[in-house]
Amino acid sequence: MSPEIAGVLQLLALTAALALAYRPLGDYMARVYSSEKHWKPEKWIYKAIGADPSTQMRWPAYLRGVLAFSAVGVVFLYGLQRLQGSLPGSLGFASIDPDQAFNTAASFVANTNWQSYYGEQAMGHVVQTGGLAVQNFVSAAVGMAVAVALVRGFARSRTGELGNFWSDLVRGTVRILLPIAVVGALVLVACGAIQNFAGIHEVGQFTGGTQQWNGGAVASQEAIKELGTNGGGYFNANSAHPFENPTPLSNLFEVFLILVIPFALTRTFGRMVGNLRQGYAILATMGIIWVAFTGLMMWTEFAHHGPALQAAGGAMEGKETRFGIAGSSIFAVATTLTSTGAVNSFHSSYTGLGGGITLLGMQLGEIAPGGVGSGLYGMLIMAIIAVFIAGLMVGRTPEYLGKKIGTREIKLAACYILITPALVLCFTAAAMALPTPGDSMSNPGAHGFSEILYAYTSGANNNGSAFAGLSADTQWFNSTIGIAMLLGRFLPIVFVLALAGSLAEQRPVPATAGTLRTDKPLYAGLLVGTIVIITGLTYFPALALGPLAEGLAS
Repeated sequence: MSPEIAGVLQLLALTAALALAYRPLGDYMARVYSSEKHWKPEKWIYKAIGADPSTQMRWPAYLRGVLAFSAVGVVFLYGLQRLQGSLPGSLGFASIDPDQAFNTAASFVANTNWQSYYGEQAMGHVVQTGGLAVQNFVSAAVGMAVAVALVRGFARSRTGELGNFWSDLVRGTVRILLPIAVVGALVLVACGAIQNFAGIHEVGQFTGGTQQWNGGAVASQEAIKELGTNGGGYFNANSAHPFENPTPLSNLFEVFLILVIPFALTRTFGRMVGNLRQGYAILATMGIIWVAFTGLMMWTEFAHHGPALQAAGGAMEGKETRFGIAGSSIFAVATTLTSTGAVNSFHSSYTGLGGGITLLGMQLGEIAPGGVGSGLYGMLIMAIIAVFIAGLMVGRTPEYLGKKIGTREIKLAACYILITPALVLCFTAAAMALPTPGDSMSNPGAHGFSEILYAYTSGANNNGSAFAGLSADTQWFNSTIGIAMLLGRFLPIVFVLALAGSLAEQRPVPATAGTLRTDKPLYAGLLVGTIVIITGLTYFPALALGPLAEGLAS
């Protein structure tokens, strides 16, 4: 069987698995966030944190809960890293430097998981499990809570109440993420991933000599890092490391974990707004982009010209032989079209156009299907923009799900889609204007520019992956990327929750003969075009200087 056919079969198997999980998981999540009952362990948590889960919150109160909880998370994780040298289970590792501790704390709380350190050479067991793994759960739950708040904004009328943040946070963690992550960890252990608290030990090498390795609770962290679209690796090689991702089967399973909740949330959306077709329209838009990007990535990596590449069956540099081009391409697209950032290959070694695809996937806003929660609310913002454009074309006041898209709503949506590109392009321009980044680049010219652009695109979009040719452990990059991650995570959430509150206060508008049907294929096509055009107009000049220039020159 040719590698190309094997890749298509992997994609079909993955699609079938996602289709099987779509309806039961989507309906289950809708019941979780709509239920009025609280489990006993949840009541214990509410009592411990002093929260009343029955209190309905308007958007400012909901936002204060998000920001306060996340701020405490940053402080706690920063302190844990600074005290690591004094903690048990530190494996002899020293405390983390202040700038790197800030960068890592911001990264994991913002669901980015950008890492400017070598995981197995810097973090002990306590920081890994008590700090980083915990944030993998709760940062994902925050994103899901914000998405559900926006859905309630569409579903409710004549009230500004969006639910209770603390209830949404706890339920998302206890009822959704935790049980699926437990099952996922068991599957990964069965596939060969390690799960222990072993210390540092020496391992013999085939060529002679020894190498030092430390163990860890890898399978459990691997499961939630993919499920919660987090991405931070226990080891520096991330999901290319055999302890994290041993076999082609585990590789495909990890991609399934990355995609399953973001896709299923479209079913949750349709169920909660009382119109499943609306969820299918969003699903179709996400699916079209995901399949197109995956197919294009496989084509660029398989068909790249050159005798060496043709002899190897494609662009194999930087890719694991146990996964091949197909498994690496599927993983790379999944991780950059979501906010995961885990990698099973060296993105910097992809072809010029292949690297551009990973960049463009993040620059779309990571909405196909996007991060856990963040993908859904990002896509709904784009849906509002598409409705607004359609309204301008036919001279009608735009409406979406029975809510008028007026001046306030479109301003909030516009702020959402502008903030991340502004962070990416401004920080990239500032870095390129300074002499310091030149010392961090391993490649000059267009590829070096792509490394910088990729770093800030990854940080501001809360992805966390890297071209890996950039030495980012400097005060400049630790500080600026840390700021980009925090602003790129929480400023958009401000606009999303304000928009949700505005929508929830409206009276529903009955549909008329002139109302744009947003549950039809025509609208899904309009939405795809809107996403591509907005991203193209925003990022094309920067892409032309980096991956496009490199791809056309090779």
